[in-house]
Amino acid sequence: MDKVLVTGGLGFIGSHTVVELQNEGYEVVIIDDLSNSSAEVLEGIEAITGIRPLFEQIDLKEKLDVENFFVRHSDIKGVIHFAASKAVGESVKEPLLYYENNISTLVYVLKELKKLPSAAFIFSSSCTVYGQADELPITENAPVKAAESPYGNTKQIGEEIIKDTCKIAPNLKAIALRYFNPIGAHKSVKIGELPIGVPQNLVPFITQTAIGLRDELSIFGDDYPTPDGTCIRDYIHVVDLAKAHVIALGRLLQGKNKSNYETFNLGTGKGSSVLEVVKSFEKVSGKKLNYKIVGRREGDIISAYADTNKANDDLGWKTELSLDEAMRSAWEWEQKVRG
Repeated sequence: MDKVLVTGGLGFIGSHTVVELQNEGYEVVIIDDLSNSSAEVLEGIEAITGIRPLFEQIDLKEKLDVENFFVRHSDIKGVIHFAASKAVGESVKEPLLYYENNISTLVYVLKELKKLPSAAFIFSSSCTVYGQADELPITENAPVKAAESPYGNTKQIGEEIIKDTCKIAPNLKAIALRYFNPIGAHKSVKIGELPIGVPQNLVPFITQTAIGLRDELSIFGDDYPTPDGTCIRDYIHVVDLAKAHVIALGRLLQGKNKSNYETFNLGTGKGSSVLEVVKSFEKVSGKKLNYKIVGRREGDIISAYADTNKANDDLGWKTELSLDEAMRSAWEWEQKVRG
């Protein structure tokens, strides 16, 4: 069993990826600082897989703690790096927090991986690196545009740091997974998206409004040049996304990668507008959602959805779960959490 470190492994995407890793027989160690997650997620992971992963509460900004961790776990074969702050709006207000948390932590982890005989590194990147793409759907060859937010910029800078490190560290192989908009929850309803405080993403805001935790959902702008005037995104079920990380890790560990640094888009290949997501929720839940149209939000782009051919063909991965299935699982999760 290869030992794999998952940073931010108690977060939304991280926890689902830990489940899929354990289902495939990997030994998982989780690092999380619990700033936007809960140690109770370990119970959910154990309930699904029958295995409680090793967990260490570490702030990756503490360089010495990172070094000491790798001394204790020198047999790690791969790292899936989720740990990062991820709210576009917050990053505009708190840029230094984002640069410190998203960049310094990445550097400290890579410094340790450079010391190992060999290491596989999967980076949690984002479609935000493309900004408002010139052509849709977005391929991996689309130019990386000037970032619309500090959050997006940390993903661009992160990719550059990894690429530069791979050039001088032949022992390191890396894949940056540029994902679109992860939603949904595990079908067991044992784990799901559990934002602390006000949600920064659309779907938890929808479910929290529907259950009465929020008075109404604000839709930021209905005057965009799209069929219904609202922004379009590529919403991908988190379980599909998690499985892609396991496949990408296996690609590196088995030496199937074509170069030391690769990038893949992870999405469904289909764009859905904010209002279409709302309608999907209303359909699967049978509830009418209280929402209102407000002004546009700084940092938002009009439309983004993936060209998935490279991930389908080279990685051998594609999505299996629909928008309706994702919305249904998100609603079941919300009801369980508030129940």
